[in-house]
Amino acid sequence: MIDLHTHTIFSDGLLVPSELVRYAVVRGYRAVALTDHGDHSNLDFIVPRIVRVSAVLTKAHGIPVLPGIELTFVPPDHIADMAIQARSLGAKIVVVHGETIVEPVMPGTNLAALKAPIDILAHPGLLTEEEAGLAAERGIYLEITTRRGHSLTNGHVVRVARERGAFLVMNNDAHLPDDLVGQDRARKIAAGAGLTGNEIEAMFFHSQALVEQITVAD
Repeated sequence: MIDLHTHTIFSDGLLVPSELVRYAVVRGYRAVALTDHGDHSNLDFIVPRIVRVSAVLTKAHGIPVLPGIELTFVPPDHIADMAIQARSLGAKIVVVHGETIVEPVMPGTNLAALKAPIDILAHPGLLTEEEAGLAAERGIYLEITTRRGHSLTNGHVVRVARERGAFLVMNNDAHLPDDLVGQDRARKIAAGAGLTGNEIEAMFFHSQALVEQITVAD
């Protein structure tokens, strides 16, 4: 299992990065991205610290620990600029908090994110076919999530992604140890969202491919 969307005490998670990664390693995870919530107020505080600790934890545990950010509730007109800023600070993976139906994200966030230099649109809610097509065109991954609430629209995301040829990844959006569900439960959640066995394998492959793309670029 790979989780490319996690949170630590640098936003609303309960664990310091070292704890979160250690729990993931013990539970058999093969890669983790640290992607705390960021906006104009804290981007320059979070990213350099996550970059520093990710290097230490990658060496200590022998798995890729990717420094990243989840741009969260950022006004749509600012998403692209903030993604560029995050990269300049050292973020290797940029996630955007999509228009989940359980939180009041600004309309237009999904579309703005998919036009920006990002990697993953997290829990995109009732995204449109146009948005799924843009994700496919630009090589941006759409997230299927194991997190309660956000997962309510997994089936819709699967359907429109399939219709438009967009790639999926599955993340836990982990905030505490019990959120690291592991691959067996992840498979069941994916099947419940309507993915076939082959599609589930392809989704896991996409996560691995993204990790390899980032680590090779380093």
